[in-house]
Amino acid sequence: MINAEPDITNSYANVRCEQEGRERILLAPDAAFSAASRGRVHEEPECNYRMAFQHDRDRIIHSKAFRRLKYKTQVFLTPSGDHYRTRLTHTLEVSQIARTIAKALFLNEDLTEAIALGHDLGHTPFGHAGEAVLNQLHPGGFSHFQQSLRVVDILEKDGAGLNLTLEVRDGIVKHSKGKGKIFSPALEHTAITLEGRIVRLADIIAYVNHDLDDAIRAQAIAANEIPRNCRKILGETHPQRINTMVTDIIDISRIEPGSLQMSPEILEAMTDLRSFLFTRVYESPIVYRDFKKASRLLKEIYAYLIEHPKELRIKYYTAYLEDATLEENLRDFIASMTDRYAFSLYEKLFLPHPWNIK
Repeated sequence: MINAEPDITNSYANVRCEQEGRERILLAPDAAFSAASRGRVHEEPECNYRMAFQHDRDRIIHSKAFRRLKYKTQVFLTPSGDHYRTRLTHTLEVSQIARTIAKALFLNEDLTEAIALGHDLGHTPFGHAGEAVLNQLHPGGFSHFQQSLRVVDILEKDGAGLNLTLEVRDGIVKHSKGKGKIFSPALEHTAITLEGRIVRLADIIAYVNHDLDDAIRAQAIAANEIPRNCRKILGETHPQRINTMVTDIIDISRIEPGSLQMSPEILEAMTDLRSFLFTRVYESPIVYRDFKKASRLLKEIYAYLIEHPKELRIKYYTAYLEDATLEENLRDFIASMTDRYAFSLYEKLFLPHPWNIK
């Protein structure tokens, strides 16, 4: 008797199907299930092994925009110390915090991680200084969360984009809140999934804690200057504060499944701590001084390339899109820069170079 050849294609499909079935058993009813995704802009065959959101996460990690985050400022411009945060380490901390919350609430960890890893892909060099410059110069303004969506939809893969699921794209574009309320009352700023809303909270938890840690390391502030009520309620140390915020979200949200909440006391202390950071760190003279210099640098690059569009298209921006305007291409180019590339380009454009005469 001859044994029939196994149906390899079917066994491949079973790997993903088994994983999707496991989600249905293990995750909470209000979780976003991979098999029930609202789909992608462009239809494509399913991966044999990976579920939809897991596949999105992998695409983000392998993108060029993700790799560039390691040389983009978080708060302190190109610090010489090895332990200051960059935009990449910020992203990883957001991912860890968000995954912890999602896992404890039995929500979709793959979706949460994909949104977290992609949320800052469109961030400019020099942190929010770069964002402010592009918002001032570019017609129609600029916001890093909208640019992050443009990166995954259009700019990656030489204009083809990553073709991510709607749930990941929605979470990316709705993650930011600026100085607004931590829990936004506006539906248009609220992610359609609980996983997306978790990333919004995890982003704040990450930066209010690690930016505070970096500011103390840089001696921009002293630990005893942190508001007394914040230290009393949230904790005296970096790990204590993160733990307090994360466990509060988990504990309060578990009381009413399908919601994402914090206790009033912890939320107020977290809001106060964020306000303290804006006043004493982000808008402080020591940080603002460097931001002004970085702003001037980007403005001069922008002005030069507006006057020399052929150089942008031929010499500098290999991802130039023919169906976009000059201003749109210049916005995409500057937003994509790392800090060190911006410094290098400025030197090339504006600083004299010694003649190498033999």
